[in-house]
Amino acid sequence: MKKSFRNYLTVILVLFMLLMISACQKKDDQETENNTPEETKQTVPAPVTVKGRIEEDAASMAPVHSYELKEAHEVDGRQGIAYENGRYYVSGSTTLTVYDSNWKQIGSAEAPFSGFKDEVNHIGDIDVYNGEIYAGVEYFMDGEAKNIQIAVYDAETFEMVRTYPFAKESGHNEVSGIAIDADHNSIWMCSWADGESGRYLYRYDLSTGEYLDKVHLQAPPQWIQGIAYYEGYIYITADDGTADDGEPDHVYRIKVDTTLSNATVLLERTLDDVTLQGEIEGISFDKDNKNMLISYNRGAQIVLGMPKGFYEGYDSEIHEVFVYGIK
Repeated sequence: MKKSFRNYLTVILVLFMLLMISACQKKDDQETENNTPEETKQTVPAPVTVKGRIEEDAASMAPVHSYELKEAHEVDGRQGIAYENGRYYVSGSTTLTVYDSNWKQIGSAEAPFSGFKDEVNHIGDIDVYNGEIYAGVEYFMDGEAKNIQIAVYDAETFEMVRTYPFAKESGHNEVSGIAIDADHNSIWMCSWADGESGRYLYRYDLSTGEYLDKVHLQAPPQWIQGIAYYEGYIYITADDGTADDGEPDHVYRIKVDTTLSNATVLLERTLDDVTLQGEIEGISFDKDNKNMLISYNRGAQIVLGMPKGFYEGYDSEIHEVFVYGIK
C-alpha cells in the first residue's frame, strides 16, 4: 500500500510539473507576441466574399445603354462639363464658364482661386447640384499635385461658398474629377495619377464633406480624367488611347454598392467617333434630354497632363463637348 501510494503521489507531482511548464510557456509566448513590433506581426486576410462571378454573366458585362453622337460644341475650357436646369457648366484648368441651353456663353468666373488659403492652380472635372458647382481643386504641375480640396461655388455668382479638405489617410494624391451622387448622399472623387492613387474612387459625405471610404477598382483603367453619377452607376472617362497612334479613349462604368470595398470596372463606350483623337476629359449627363456629355481636347500634345506644343496644322488647342443621345 505504501509503494502504491508513493507511485500515485509521484504521478500527481509529474502532472503538476507538466502543467506548470505549460503555463509558463504560454506566458512566454504571450509576452513575446506583445513585444513584437507591429510591422512584423502577421495579419490574417479577410474571408473571401463573392457575390457571383461577373465574367460568367454576359448580360451584366454589356453596356447599360447605347449612345449615338448627335452634335459637338466648341467651348472655353479643357477640363470638365456638368449640367443642371438647362445650363451647361464648363471648367478649364483655371476657369469656370456657363452656357445656356443653346450653348451660348452667359457667364464666367473672374477669379475662381480667390479665397483659398493654400496655393492652387488647377480645376478638374466638375459637377453641379442644387445650384452649386462642386470642383476638385489642387496645385498641379508636370504630373504632381498638392493642396487637394473640394471647393463649392455658387452656380449663379461663381463665388466660393465653402471648401472641404481632402483626407490624407485616403491615399489619393491627385484629383482629376468630382461627382455628386445624391442617391447615396455621396461625393465621389477620382485620381488621374498613375499607381496606387489611380486605383481607387474616393467617397465623401455630401452633407458634411467628411471622408467616408474608398473603393478599389478592379481593374482600373489608365489615366482617369472625368467622373459622373447616373442611375445607379459611376461613369469614368480614361485617357487610355495614344493619340499619336490614333487610338480612341473610353468611357467605363462601375455599379455603386457602398457596402463593398471593391468594384468591377466595365467598358461602356469606345469614343472612336470624335473629331480627332486627343485627350478626353470630363463627363456629365443631361437627364432632361437623356444625353451623355463628353469634353474632349484636340490639337495639343500632352505630356504628364500638361500641354506641350501642338500637332501639325494646329496653333492652339480646341476644346469641345460631344453630345451623345442615350438609348
